[in-house]
Amino acid sequence: MQMAIPLVRFMFEKDMLRRLIQEAKAGNAASFERVIHLHERAVLGLAQRILLNREAAKDAAQEVFIRFHKNLSRLDEERDLGAWLCRATSNACFDILRRTKQDLPLDLLSEPLDGALNPEESMAVTQQRRLIFSALKELSPRERQAIILRDLEGYSTGEVARILNSTEGTVRSQISTGRIKIKNFVVAQLGRRT
Repeated sequence: MQMAIPLVRFMFEKDMLRRLIQEAKAGNAASFERVIHLHERAVLGLAQRILLNREAAKDAAQEVFIRFHKNLSRLDEERDLGAWLCRATSNACFDILRRTKQDLPLDLLSEPLDGALNPEESMAVTQQRRLIFSALKELSPRERQAIILRDLEGYSTGEVARILNSTEGTVRSQISTGRIKIKNFVVAQLGRRT
Protein backbone atom coordinates (compact mmCIF):
# COMPACT_ATOMS: atom_id res chain seq x y z
CA MET A 1 0.00 0.00 0.00
CA GLN A 2 1.33 3.41 -0.91
CA MET A 3 2.12 5.84 1.87
CA ALA A 4 -0.26 8.80 1.79
CA ILE A 5 1.22 12.26 1.58
CA PRO A 6 0.44 14.29 4.71
CA LEU A 7 -2.25 16.89 4.31
CA VAL A 8 0.18 19.72 5.08
CA ARG A 9 2.25 18.91 1.99
CA PHE A 10 -0.67 19.81 -0.27
CA MET A 11 -0.48 23.44 0.70
CA PHE A 12 1.17 26.03 -1.45
CA GLU A 13 3.87 28.12 0.09
CA LYS A 14 2.76 29.75 3.34
CA ASP A 15 2.81 33.33 2.09
CA MET A 16 0.53 32.56 -0.83
CA LEU A 17 -1.87 30.63 1.37
CA ARG A 18 -1.84 33.39 3.98
CA ARG A 19 -2.69 35.93 1.26
CA LEU A 20 -5.51 33.76 -0.09
CA ILE A 21 -7.01 33.38 3.39
CA GLN A 22 -6.79 37.13 4.02
CA GLU A 23 -8.52 37.79 0.71
CA ALA A 24 -11.19 35.17 1.49
CA LYS A 25 -11.81 36.82 4.86
CA ALA A 26 -12.29 40.12 3.02
CA GLY A 27 -15.03 38.50 0.94
CA ASN A 28 -13.11 37.41 -2.15
CA ALA A 29 -15.01 34.29 -3.24
CA ALA A 30 -12.37 33.30 -5.81
CA SER A 31 -9.67 33.20 -3.11
CA PHE A 32 -11.92 31.10 -0.86
CA GLU A 33 -12.55 28.67 -3.72
CA ARG A 34 -8.81 28.52 -4.44
CA VAL A 35 -8.07 27.55 -0.82
CA ILE A 36 -10.71 24.83 -1.04
CA HIS A 37 -9.38 23.63 -4.38
CA LEU A 38 -5.86 23.35 -2.94
CA HIS A 39 -7.05 21.16 -0.07
CA GLU A 40 -10.12 19.26 -1.29
CA ARG A 41 -8.24 16.21 -2.57
CA ALA A 42 -6.30 15.80 0.68
CA VAL A 43 -9.41 16.28 2.83
CA LEU A 44 -11.39 13.79 0.74
CA GLY A 45 -8.55 11.26 0.80
CA LEU A 46 -8.22 11.45 4.58
CA ALA A 47 -11.99 11.11 4.99
CA GLN A 48 -12.02 8.05 2.71
CA ARG A 49 -9.29 6.37 4.72
CA ILE A 50 -11.13 7.00 7.98
CA LEU A 51 -14.66 6.17 6.81
CA LEU A 52 -13.79 3.47 4.25
CA ASN A 53 -16.66 4.74 2.13
CA ARG A 54 -16.42 7.15 -0.81
CA GLU A 55 -19.92 8.66 -0.50
CA ALA A 56 -19.67 9.17 3.26
CA ALA A 57 -16.23 10.74 2.70
CA LYS A 58 -17.73 13.22 0.24
CA ASP A 59 -20.30 14.18 2.88
CA ALA A 60 -17.54 14.60 5.46
CA ALA A 61 -15.43 16.74 3.10
CA GLN A 62 -18.43 18.93 2.35
CA GLU A 63 -19.02 19.36 6.09
CA VAL A 64 -15.36 20.27 6.61
CA PHE A 65 -15.52 23.06 4.04
CA ILE A 66 -18.82 24.33 5.45
CA ARG A 67 -17.16 24.51 8.88
CA PHE A 68 -14.15 26.20 7.27
CA HIS A 69 -16.42 28.86 5.76
CA LYS A 70 -18.28 29.40 9.03
CA ASN A 71 -15.02 29.76 10.95
CA LEU A 72 -13.13 31.73 8.33
CA SER A 73 -13.41 35.07 10.14
CA ARG A 74 -11.89 33.55 13.31
CA LEU A 75 -9.16 31.62 11.51
CA ASP A 76 -5.63 32.73 12.32
CA GLU A 77 -3.81 32.72 8.98
CA GLU A 78 -0.49 32.40 10.83
CA ARG A 79 -1.46 28.96 12.14
CA ASP A 80 -1.20 25.74 10.16
CA LEU A 81 -4.33 25.40 8.02
CA GLY A 82 -3.44 21.79 7.20
CA ALA A 83 -3.62 20.81 10.86
CA TRP A 84 -6.94 22.67 11.25
CA LEU A 85 -8.39 20.89 8.20
CA CYS A 86 -7.08 17.55 9.41
CA ARG A 87 -8.73 18.04 12.81
CA ALA A 88 -11.98 19.19 11.15
CA THR A 89 -11.92 16.19 8.80
CA SER A 90 -11.30 13.78 11.64
CA ASN A 91 -14.12 15.33 13.67
CA ALA A 92 -16.54 15.30 10.72
CA CYS A 93 -15.75 11.63 10.09
CA PHE A 94 -16.20 10.75 13.73
CA ASP A 95 -19.58 12.55 13.71
CA ILE A 96 -20.66 10.49 10.70
CA LEU A 97 -19.52 7.25 12.33
CA ARG A 98 -21.38 8.16 15.52
CA ARG A 99 -24.57 8.99 13.60
CA THR A 100 -24.58 5.87 11.46
CA LYS A 101 -23.58 3.44 14.25
CA GLN A 102 -22.95 0.79 11.65
CA ASP A 103 -20.13 -0.58 9.56
CA LEU A 104 -19.68 1.43 6.43
CA PRO A 105 -19.21 -0.43 3.15
CA LEU A 106 -15.68 -0.86 1.89
CA ASP A 107 -15.32 0.75 -1.56
CA LEU A 108 -11.77 2.09 -1.76
CA LEU A 109 -10.35 -0.92 -3.55
CA SER A 110 -11.06 0.61 -6.94
CA GLU A 111 -8.35 3.27 -6.53
CA PRO A 112 -6.00 3.15 -9.53
CA LEU A 113 -2.83 1.14 -9.20
CA ASP A 114 0.60 2.05 -10.49
CA GLY A 115 0.56 1.39 -14.25
CA ALA A 116 4.11 -0.03 -14.08
CA LEU A 117 2.91 -3.14 -12.24
CA ASN A 118 2.50 -6.38 -14.13
CA PRO A 119 -0.81 -8.26 -13.71
CA GLU A 120 0.52 -10.52 -10.92
CA GLU A 121 1.93 -7.57 -8.96
CA SER A 122 -1.29 -5.64 -9.51
CA MET A 123 -3.33 -8.55 -8.14
CA ALA A 124 -1.01 -8.88 -5.12
CA VAL A 125 -1.31 -5.15 -4.36
CA THR A 126 -5.10 -5.32 -4.68
CA GLN A 127 -5.19 -8.28 -2.26
CA GLN A 128 -2.94 -6.42 0.19
CA ARG A 129 -5.24 -3.36 0.00
CA ARG A 130 -8.30 -5.51 0.57
CA LEU A 131 -6.66 -7.13 3.59
CA ILE A 132 -5.48 -3.82 5.10
CA PHE A 133 -8.78 -2.03 4.52
CA SER A 134 -10.68 -5.00 5.94
CA ALA A 135 -8.41 -4.88 8.99
CA LEU A 136 -8.99 -1.12 9.38
CA LYS A 137 -12.71 -1.77 9.23
CA GLU A 138 -12.38 -3.97 12.33
CA LEU A 139 -10.93 -1.13 14.44
CA SER A 140 -12.94 1.26 16.57
CA PRO A 141 -13.38 4.69 14.96
CA ARG A 142 -10.83 6.28 17.33
CA GLU A 143 -8.26 3.53 16.75
CA ARG A 144 -8.78 3.85 12.99
CA GLN A 145 -8.34 7.64 13.13
CA ALA A 146 -5.17 7.37 15.21
CA ILE A 147 -3.63 4.67 12.98
CA ILE A 148 -4.47 6.52 9.77
CA LEU A 149 -3.17 9.86 10.99
CA ARG A 150 0.02 8.35 12.44
CA ASP A 151 0.90 5.54 10.04
CA LEU A 152 -0.70 6.59 6.75
CA GLU A 153 -0.70 10.39 6.96
CA GLY A 154 2.67 10.56 8.71
CA TYR A 155 1.79 12.85 11.63
CA SER A 156 3.74 12.55 14.88
CA THR A 157 2.01 11.17 17.97
CA GLY A 158 1.85 14.69 19.43
CA GLU A 159 0.25 16.05 16.26
CA VAL A 160 -2.27 13.20 16.22
CA ALA A 161 -3.13 13.95 19.86
CA ARG A 162 -3.75 17.62 19.02
CA ILE A 163 -5.81 16.73 15.94
CA LEU A 164 -7.94 14.25 17.89
CA ASN A 165 -8.11 16.54 20.92
CA SER A 166 -6.63 13.79 23.05
CA THR A 167 -3.52 13.05 25.05
CA GLU A 168 -0.36 11.50 23.63
CA GLY A 169 -0.75 8.56 26.02
CA THR A 170 -4.26 7.85 24.79
CA VAL A 171 -3.15 8.10 21.16
CA ARG A 172 -0.20 5.76 21.79
CA SER A 173 -2.60 3.29 23.41
CA GLN A 174 -5.06 3.52 20.50
CA ILE A 175 -2.26 3.03 17.97
CA SER A 176 -0.80 0.10 19.89
CA THR A 177 -4.17 -1.58 20.32
CA GLY A 178 -5.06 -0.90 16.69
CA ARG A 179 -1.78 -2.34 15.40
CA ILE A 180 -2.28 -5.49 17.48
CA LYS A 181 -5.82 -5.88 16.12
CA ILE A 182 -4.57 -5.37 12.55
CA LYS A 183 -1.77 -7.92 13.04
CA ASN A 184 -4.16 -10.47 14.55
CA PHE A 185 -6.68 -9.90 11.74
CA VAL A 186 -4.03 -10.30 9.04
CA VAL A 187 -2.59 -13.45 10.67
CA ALA A 188 -6.07 -14.93 10.98
CA GLN A 189 -6.94 -14.12 7.37
CA LEU A 190 -3.66 -15.50 6.02
CA GLY A 191 -4.12 -18.62 8.16
CA ARG A 192 -7.50 -19.27 6.52
CA ARG A 193 -5.95 -19.09 3.04
CA THR A 194 -3.33 -21.78 3.69
